[in-house]
Amino acid sequence: MGNKIAFITGATSGIGEATAEILAGAGFDLIITGRRAERLYAIEERLREQGVKVLALCFDVRDPAETRRAVEALPAAWKNIAVLVNNAGLAVGTRPLQEGVIDDWERMIDTNIKGLLYVTREIAPLMIENGGGHIFNIASIAGKEVYPGGNVYCATKHAVDALSRGMRVDMVKQGIKVTNIAPGMVETEFSIVRYKGDEQAAADVYAGLRPLDARDIAEVILFAVTRPAHVCLNDIVIMPTAQASTRDVRRDPV
Repeated sequence: MGNKIAFITGATSGIGEATAEILAGAGFDLIITGRRAERLYAIEERLREQGVKVLALCFDVRDPAETRRAVEALPAAWKNIAVLVNNAGLAVGTRPLQEGVIDDWERMIDTNIKGLLYVTREIAPLMIENGGGHIFNIASIAGKEVYPGGNVYCATKHAVDALSRGMRVDMVKQGIKVTNIAPGMVETEFSIVRYKGDEQAAADVYAGLRPLDARDIAEVILFAVTRPAHVCLNDIVIMPTAQASTRDVRRDPV
């Protein structure tokens, strides 16, 4: 295995799946993770048919013990991880804080913050031992602003933003790059999850505009990871042309 290895969480759909495809096309070997086993292994098989070296790990990033076991069980040849993409994350619900559903809060906090921490805690020491690496944290414009109904989701993405800066400071002496990616509106399964399966409500989010798609974000990751060794893009905000902020959006008549 002579190619660089990328470890991608939440790879069963959306930005994670697109990133796997884009990095595979750029010559990376892949470790892809997710909770949905059927989809995960289908993606693994598809990539292998394309000649990609890929290893699928089915585990829940919210569980620190599962995460530790999955990484510790990696064959030695797969532990030389050059790139970590902390993509697993979600938004659930749109209620104001005073009417919030605690289970929704727990899911977002456990995945968006704790899951990112658990995975990074296992992978970063391997990178340091191997002499370098590049960590990508998929944050959000919600980590730069807040908006009605966003409360806890925005808080988790503000945490990702802060953790990205903290990681950069903590590991700069070990040569670890850290890039925070903060997308605006990206049309994936994100809104369907947020609206708990209400496909019409999810579609209305993007009505009258062209949002970003998952490949747009994956291509930004590829650009950042292929910069020269002395260059680190610390923080990237990427928005659809029709979106200026979380609430300022141009919608054309449908």
